[in-house]
Amino acid sequence: DPYQLTQVIAMSLKDRFEQAAKDVQMLAQKPSDDELLSLYGLFKQSTVGDNNTARPGMMSLDFKAKAKWDAWNKLKGLSKDEAMQKYISLVAKLAAK
Repeated sequence: DPYQLTQVIAMSLKDRFEQAAKDVQMLAQKPSDDELLSLYGLFKQSTVGDNNTARPGMMSLDFKAKAKWDAWNKLKGLSKDEAMQKYISLVAKLAAK
């Protein structure tokens, strides 16, 4: 049954994504700021989808919040499955460092 097969593949991807989300917290080396922003954006795109929130205002001094918003927003249009795959790949690359 093709539907059932699709479900199994999707579950497998979700399971691998959830494992990567746990693994990232146990990396031997702390990721760089750029890597952390990539992880954040991919995680949000994987779990929420496209960013439909307002960007922190120009007067806001919360530069970290703006950077995180930008990291997520630049992934707009990427499917949740693609984002999960990219997140898994990035965590694997970071773990291999």
